[in-house]
Amino acid sequence: MTNFDIEISEVGPRDGLQSISPIMPTEAKKAWISALAAAGVPEIEVGSFVPPRVLPQLADTAELVTHAKAIEGVAVAVLVPNLRGAENALKVGPDKVTIPLSVSETHSLKNLKRTHEQVLDEVRGIRAAIDALPAAKRPKLEGGLSTAFGCTLEGVVPEDKVMEMAVKLAEAGCDEVGLSDTTGFANPKQVTTYTKRIHELLGPQMLTGVHLHNTRGQGFANVMAALEAGLTTIDASMGGIGGCPFAPGASGNIVTEDLVFLLESMGLRTGINFDKLFAARQVLAQALPEVELYGFTPEAGLPKGFSPATPQ
Repeated sequence: MTNFDIEISEVGPRDGLQSISPIMPTEAKKAWISALAAAGVPEIEVGSFVPPRVLPQLADTAELVTHAKAIEGVAVAVLVPNLRGAENALKVGPDKVTIPLSVSETHSLKNLKRTHEQVLDEVRGIRAAIDALPAAKRPKLEGGLSTAFGCTLEGVVPEDKVMEMAVKLAEAGCDEVGLSDTTGFANPKQVTTYTKRIHELLGPQMLTGVHLHNTRGQGFANVMAALEAGLTTIDASMGGIGGCPFAPGASGNIVTEDLVFLLESMGLRTGINFDKLFAARQVLAQALPEVELYGFTPEAGLPKGFSPATPQ
């Protein structure tokens, strides 16, 4: 982390767009990704290798990976649902591949149409496919612990089940695991406890990031808990767009613009330039004028005399 203390992973082009009906044109997506990179966003999840018939919005992911890979200084992340999706991803060379494992098996069956053991089999296959590549071309493999804090389908998700699945993902070959509040159920105590337990089980290097939703207004309280627990990567979506289409009521990604302000106001460098970040927001707004964008910071502006931690 040369120019930032906390890494913001922008998930708007994937998690943000996947729940939105109007298809954002590919060229507009490229312009948005380029604008995000120009603002200094260090990692961008550009899409998902799911069948186009399932999520037509993400049908151009391979082209977006190729576009983003040509931009210096940005790590390119993608989501894959299975080995076939991963094989398609590996053809275009992203820097990080994430496969979600829903701790709620009901959600797993709804989202991926696979049981826990079937998902773990997919992870093993992906690990083998990555290891078959030259060392320099191997992306990081992350296992995302979806519905870790609760599920709209099952309700309470036992903490011990989260720990069990974290260990199994590591054993199946993941380089790291990530906590994901897919449904906006998480509270700060959970974030702190789960992070501490996974660090004790697997080591702090195996869990560095968290994906939070602000569905019930807990998003930024959970960010603070994540920071205090030692996590260094926070997912966010520009304008707060998106959520999971397979988990009813799971709206509300945390707003990238507000997260950057929170961190920078605390003296934590994100590497992001505010003016260029707001310009990227305009690219998104112009491409999808019918989609409501959220965020207090873009509306209120920066406070008089505000001095970001990142040189602007």
